[in-house]
Amino acid sequence: MIIQKADLFRDLSQETVSAISTAMTEEAHEQGSLLFKAGEPAKNFYLIVEGRVRLSIGTEGRIDYTASVPGEAFGWTGMVDRPAYVATAECLTSCKLVKVEKDKLNQVFTKDPQGGMIFFKRLAGAVVQRLIDNYNAFLSAGSLSGVTYGTEQVVTSTEDEQ
Repeated sequence: MIIQKADLFRDLSQETVSAISTAMTEEAHEQGSLLFKAGEPAKNFYLIVEGRVRLSIGTEGRIDYTASVPGEAFGWTGMVDRPAYVATAECLTSCKLVKVEKDKLNQVFTKDPQGGMIFFKRLAGAVVQRLIDNYNAFLSAGSLSGVTYGTEQVVTSTEDEQ
């Protein structure tokens, strides 16, 4: 199952992993499907099973990030106590995803605070890594005018339009 590939859940007890599995739903989405839009209530986060999802933030100086690694998490805004998604998520290909309900996950961590601490430390690490990736993508693009990155590529908005 994908939970074993997700870094966020590494080092959790088998009991907690089993409880988290009950908070997960596997979904299939077609290319072009919108999973959520910026500003919508952040009730779930997702794990990639297969496919590619573009996360877009902003309109001027837009940042696009492509999530495509099995086990990679995205849409975790609600897990860090933000009420609404800050990005829009669109399937670039047909996708298999696992959706995790944040309220159910929080219930699991209420019963296992140590597991919750491990999860949130890993989530903080993922947030920091995404910030570092943003910074490096902007540096390599030489501009703050719109960058697409993820899956080891960086494309500026002018290259994307060609």
